[in-house]
Amino acid sequence: MGQAHSTLSQAAPVLKRAALWLVFLAPFFYLSYGGANWLASQRAHVPNIAFAWESAIPFLAWTIIPYWSINLFYALCLFINTTPREVDILARRYLTIQLIAVACFIAFPLEATFVRPATSGLPGFMFAVLGGFDKPFNQAPSLHIALLVVIWDHLRGRLPKGARLVWHFWCFLIGASVMTTWQHHVMDIPTGVLLGLFAAWLFPRHAGSPLANFSLSGDPKSRRLGIYYLCGAAAFLGLAALFTPLSAAALLLLWPAVALAIVAAGYFGAGPQIFQKRVNGRIALASRWLLAPYRLGAIINVWLWTRKMPASVVIADGVHLGRFPRRHEADRFATVIDIAGELQRPSGTSTRWCSFPTLDLTGVDETQTQAAANLIEVARQQGPVLVCCALGFQRSARVIVRWLLISRRCENPAEAQRLIERAGWRVHLPVESIHVVTESLQ
Repeated sequence: MGQAHSTLSQAAPVLKRAALWLVFLAPFFYLSYGGANWLASQRAHVPNIAFAWESAIPFLAWTIIPYWSINLFYALCLFINTTPREVDILARRYLTIQLIAVACFIAFPLEATFVRPATSGLPGFMFAVLGGFDKPFNQAPSLHIALLVVIWDHLRGRLPKGARLVWHFWCFLIGASVMTTWQHHVMDIPTGVLLGLFAAWLFPRHAGSPLANFSLSGDPKSRRLGIYYLCGAAAFLGLAALFTPLSAAALLLLWPAVALAIVAAGYFGAGPQIFQKRVNGRIALASRWLLAPYRLGAIINVWLWTRKMPASVVIADGVHLGRFPRRHEADRFATVIDIAGELQRPSGTSTRWCSFPTLDLTGVDETQTQAAANLIEVARQQGPVLVCCALGFQRSARVIVRWLLISRRCENPAEAQRLIERAGWRVHLPVESIHVVTESLQ
C-alpha cells in the first residue's frame, strides 16, 4: 500500500504538468493553425508546389484512421514521462514546431491541389470532421509529419522490443497517410521531417539545449568562420527560393541551409554542443540527421586531404596520431581518443572510445586538452592508443604535443612538433596554439 502511494505521489507532478501543458497547447494549436488557414483563404491567389506525377498517388480512405490517430498520441505522450522535465522537453518541442510551422504558413501559404472523392462510413465521417476546420492551405512544412517525428522519437525508447516494431509500423502508416488521404504534397514531407528534427535537436532529452549557453565568441577566427558558414546557409536558402518555382525538389536545399546555419551558431558562440556528441563518441539521432549535409562535407574533406596518407602513424610508446578512423581501423586500437565534435564513432566498433568534442579550426579548450593528454598516459597501459580528429593535423596534434610535454618525452613544443613530423605526419599548428601550450605548462 505504501509503495503504491509512493508511486502515485511521484506520478502526480508529471500528470499535473502534462495536464497544464495540454490545456495550453490544444487551444493554441487549433487557434494558430486555423488562423493561418483563414489568412491564406483571404488571399486572391495561393500558389502550390507539386510534382505532376503526384496525381498517380492512390486515395485510400481507410488511412484517415492512422492520420487521425496522431491526435491521440499527441496528448498521450505528454503523460508518458517519468519527470516534469521530460514533460517540459516534449511540450517545448511541440510548441517550437507549432510556432515555426504557422510562421511558414502565414509567410508562404501553399494550396493543395487534390480534390478528394466522396467517402462514406467511418472514413467519411472522419473526413467530414477534418474538413470542418482544416482547409487546403497549411502545406509545407507538414505539421503532421513534424509532430510525428517528435512523437515517434518520444515513444520508441520507452517501448519493449516487440511493441517497438508495431510502433514503427504504425508511425509509417501515419506518415504515409498524409499522402494517401490527399492532405499533403510530396515536398511537405521532407520539410516536415526537417522541422521535427530541428525541434528534437533544440530540446534534447539527455542534455540542455545546445543554444542555452550561447555567448558571443571573442575569438576573431571563430567569428570569421561563423560568417563563412552563415553565408553558405544564406546561399542555399537563396537557391531554394530561386529554384522552387521551377521544381518542388529545390525545397530540399533547405536541409543544408539549416545545417550550415546551426554550424555557424556553433562558431559564433554556441560551441561544440551543437553536435550533441556524447563521451562515448555517439551523436544524438536528431543531430545526426539534421547536420548530415555538413558531416557529408566533412567526410569528403577528410578524404581529399588524407587519401594519400596512412590512416595513422606511431608517435611514441604505442600512441598513434591520425585522421578519424573507419571501423576496421579503430578496432586495431585498445582506446580511441577523439577530439572531433562533428564526426560520429563508426557503428559496430568495440574499441573503448573517449570523446572530447571540439569545433574544427578553432582553439581547443585548455581543460579538455589537458584531460585528453592525461588520458593518453593512462590508456596506453591497456594497449595501443589512437588520438584523432577529422584530419589529425591540428586538434589531435595539439593534444599529442601536450602529452609529449607533460610526460617529459619532449622538452618544448617545437621539439614535440619535430617528433611528430619525423614520424611521417604533417601538422598545422598555428603559432598562437604553440604559445598557449607553452604558457599552460609554465
